[in-house]
Amino acid sequence: MIVPADGAVLERVAAPGDHQAGRPASLREVIAAIPAECYERSTARGLWLAGRDIALHALVVFALVEVNAWWAVLALWLVSGFTTSAMFVLGHDAAHEALFDSKRLNAIVGRILFLPSLHIYAAWKLGHNHVHHRHTAREQMDFVWHPVTPEQYATFGPLRRLRHRLEWSSLGAGVYYVSRIWWSKMIVLRPPKRFRHDITFDRIVLGVLASGLAFGAAVLGGVLSGDFLGAAWMITKLLVGPFLAFCWFIGFTVYVHHINVRMLWTKRRDWNKVDAQLLTTSVLRVRRPFGMFFHSIFTHVPHHVDVRIPCYHLDDAQNAIAAAYPGLVIDEPLTLRGYLDTTKACKLFDFDERRWLSYQEARPRTGRTHETVAAESFSLDD
Repeated sequence: MIVPADGAVLERVAAPGDHQAGRPASLREVIAAIPAECYERSTARGLWLAGRDIALHALVVFALVEVNAWWAVLALWLVSGFTTSAMFVLGHDAAHEALFDSKRLNAIVGRILFLPSLHIYAAWKLGHNHVHHRHTAREQMDFVWHPVTPEQYATFGPLRRLRHRLEWSSLGAGVYYVSRIWWSKMIVLRPPKRFRHDITFDRIVLGVLASGLAFGAAVLGGVLSGDFLGAAWMITKLLVGPFLAFCWFIGFTVYVHHINVRMLWTKRRDWNKVDAQLLTTSVLRVRRPFGMFFHSIFTHVPHHVDVRIPCYHLDDAQNAIAAAYPGLVIDEPLTLRGYLDTTKACKLFDFDERRWLSYQEARPRTGRTHETVAAESFSLDD
């Protein structure tokens, strides 16, 4: 029998008459359909992937040191967003203890891989493993892209509405991620007592290392340019720009994994684990170069079914799930058109009717007074 790792969720209690033909009654049934080889981990393969991603990122950093043309810097920031995301996804695997068999090796390599993204490893494990995976798309529990109801939006002032419209726009994924996840759930997080020691330790380590990197970049920039502006520009080139690029890419990634007109959030009392893990995430088909950087994480359903599956076995695990339960999960190409359509349609959520609403659809319930006209006139998607 397969025993779940920390953060995995296995089964639900089915209500009378709730089980449908071809629909699993528990996640145990889904896990049983996944071949045993999908759980096999290779230390050599994990180290190779980590080493490759670190080397690629180092090359980008070296190139950023050498160039100053604005167009070249912007292009390299874009690439650095990908390389940082690649390391982050592997670190995310290590945080689930899925990258290596050794817990110690997972912890060491995971912390190294998280460094360029400035993430606190223990804080990420708390929010991601213990909250997001255990309560995916559950009202008042899952904090990842938690939707606002029309009634809640109606109470917002102009600035708060403006912020919501920016964060839920097609260009707002990075703003949302920096504010709602990285800053709120990691940097200024006040953790529960049982997690406080580990998070405090990792916070101090990250702070020291990040400060050392910033100081080194400043010294390098000052030496090469001979002035303060050169030092500040080097910090911006090597740390700030790549970090912001990463935040947009990872914010976009999390958004498309869990926001879609067919992915319906559930009231806390009505939530069940099977529907949450199978129906409120997706399998998005991406082109191979893009998928290489993201280590198959867009094949997201099997990761939510069982977090112990290494990233390099997710595609095989999904093939097994699709064969056992054809047509059950969202499985479609990732397209710009689909993303833009989703950002237009999924603005607010009605938990009673269980459906997404655009701002226009929700307007009769949100109100439109003279105080909010300015905020409502701003939208990148409407």
